[in-house]
Amino acid sequence: MKFQGVGLFLLRIGFSILMLTHGYGKFLRLFEDKIKFSDPIGLGKEISLYLVILGEFIAPIFIILGLKTRFFSIFPIITMYVAAFISHADDPFSKKEKAILFLFGFIVVLVSGPGKYSIDHSLKNRI
Repeated sequence: MKFQGVGLFLLRIGFSILMLTHGYGKFLRLFEDKIKFSDPIGLGKEISLYLVILGEFIAPIFIILGLKTRFFSIFPIITMYVAAFISHADDPFSKKEKAILFLFGFIVVLVSGPGKYSIDHSLKNRI
């Protein structure tokens, strides 16, 4: 238990930074003349892109900070579920493996919480 806080910190930071590398490219698509993106759940390509940016770029920033960590971890979980089991449903496992790894990583963040080294923990201890 001595290093549990460090472990949760490393998990939260590691998965979120790696997720940011995927989300940043999608974030840049917002500034293109014409949005080109898939529509895996039938909401429209623009809304789908906004939701993916929320799950892969905005939420990981909050998770890195450890601010509303459990709430914001829901967005990458949903995004990675859709990526693995809807967008890549017919693809071989190797194509969806990365999404499944991210899915499980953020599920652990949701279940375990942000840990000792987070804004959430600091705010909780002030009250």
